[in-house]
Amino acid sequence: MVSIDVIESSPTRIRIRLKGIGRAYANALRRVAISQVPTMAIDDVVILENSSVMFDELVSHRLGLIPLKTDLVRYNLPEDCDCKSALGCPKCRVLLVLDAEATDRVRTVNSGDLIAEDPETKPIVDNIPIVKLAPGQKIKLEAYARLGRGSEHAKWQPTSASVLIETGKPDEFELYIESVGSLNASEVFVRAIEKIQKSLQEFSNQVLAA
Repeated sequence: MVSIDVIESSPTRIRIRLKGIGRAYANALRRVAISQVPTMAIDDVVILENSSVMFDELVSHRLGLIPLKTDLVRYNLPEDCDCKSALGCPKCRVLLVLDAEATDRVRTVNSGDLIAEDPETKPIVDNIPIVKLAPGQKIKLEAYARLGRGSEHAKWQPTSASVLIETGKPDEFELYIESVGSLNASEVFVRAIEKIQKSLQEFSNQVLAA
């Protein structure tokens, strides 16, 4: 008999005991949690002005690695969006603007300086450093975030840890998931289950249609 028991749960961590589930299926949950559950991340950056010592490419890379709060109900994956546009639309992308300048002292520009058109899609914390500006230096840019999956790039991974632990009993495992903060850990787990169910259903339909 299959059973799932939540041993520990918080917004960023969850530990689940899986009983009556084969190792392959349990490990599939672990892998899907890492690579197939979508999150928001900055994917396109338009640098309008950058007089800092940091190259544009490095600024863009840092922006992409900032975890963003994600609402999987309000936004579509680009390939599933009705707009079918490479530029995206309000249903599948979010604009964040950065406009910072150092005046009389060195200034550290942080994630909290990013202003999003959707206040709910913002960095999970405000104190992630982006770049330091010396007096007189400025950075101004537009950043576009979209949903993506960890299988495409690590910046879209919703987990910082996803570990399967053997308990020593047949067909019993513990799955530990730690979220980066874009999604609650429990939502990562539920979405992983939904993804596996959807994939199995699609596979079944293809077999029946063959």
